Amino acid sequence: MMEAKIAPWKTHVVANVVELLKTPGTIAIIDTAGVPADLFLSMRAKLREDMTLKIMKKTLIRLAWKEAGLDTAIIEEALDTSIQPAIVHSTTLSAFTLFSSLDETRDGRAAKPGDVAPKDIIVEAQDTGMPPGPIVGELNSIGIPAKIMKGSVHISKKVTAIEEGDVFDGDLGMMLDKLGIRPIEIGLILKGALDEGVWFLPSTLDIDRDQVRNDIIGAVASAFNLACNMSWASSLTTPTLVSLAAQRALSLAVETGWMSATSAPHLLAQAQARMLSLAASLDSSALDDELGSLLGAVTTATANSAEVSDNTEPTVTEDEEAEEEEEEEAAFGGLGDLFG
Repeated sequence: MMEAKIAPWKTHVVANVVELLKTPGTIAIIDTAGVPADLFLSMRAKLREDMTLKIMKKTLIRLAWKEAGLDTAIIEEALDTSIQPAIVHSTTLSAFTLFSSLDETRDGRAAKPGDVAPKDIIVEAQDTGMPPGPIVGELNSIGIPAKIMKGSVHISKKVTAIEEGDVFDGDLGMMLDKLGIRPIEIGLILKGALDEGVWFLPSTLDIDRDQVRNDIIGAVASAFNLACNMSWASSLTTPTLVSLAAQRALSLAVETGWMSATSAPHLLAQAQARMLSLAASLDSSALDDELGSLLGAVTTATANSAEVSDNTEPTVTEDEEAEEEEEEEAAFGGLGDLFG
């Protein structure tokens, strides 16, 4: 019985890939099917600085993966769903950043006869904006109800043009393209990635980075607030806890009348406010000049901060001033004596 011989170039290719797979870094299986040659070359040139890409047949990928000491079971699904697979290796990108870089190469193209629908293709009821013409009959012939309304072609109701897994045939792909539907993805599509011994599926790597960032910021803020409310001391919370403690201590000192260098200004301001409040409730004849002037200054400042509807003030005659002065001289010293 003759043994199958492996072409020398295949052995050389596998050996090179085995060496690549043994190099520390992120390894991924991608699908390059459907990418035009010129577009693929430009994609490869753009990504060359961050990763190494090797297009190989599935059997050679499995062989290289096994010889590198890796578990071949984890790549079976990735290979089965790939038409033209390739191995990608990067020493600088994590699985998540690698996915993001490859995801930027994605684009859509019109479906051709023989293509498999990647998902249910749904056509919404809409005004296509296309002028009346043969397009109406063409759309109806493929099961998309169309009619002319207000001078343009309308899709009259929502329909599923083709279900996931079905094969495109006839003019369906071309007609969907006229509606702006290009369902066949092309690009370097990541099917799975191995990063630090963990195999990641595309669904895991496809994350909203802005949302994750906002979630992390919110979580950190909530943790910080919780730590402060629990008085949990750490290098981050201690400055805030000390500040809160100082504010509470000052508030307690003012409430209890505890005199200190810090609380004295607040206590004096509080005492003065109470004094002025009491003075304001008394007749002006009970106030001495100093206290009357102080109370008048406060009243003037308060009046200036409010909207004044009448800008004219009543004029005081000289006789009235003289009468008030006589009353003040006849009265007792007033509350001013109580405050020295």
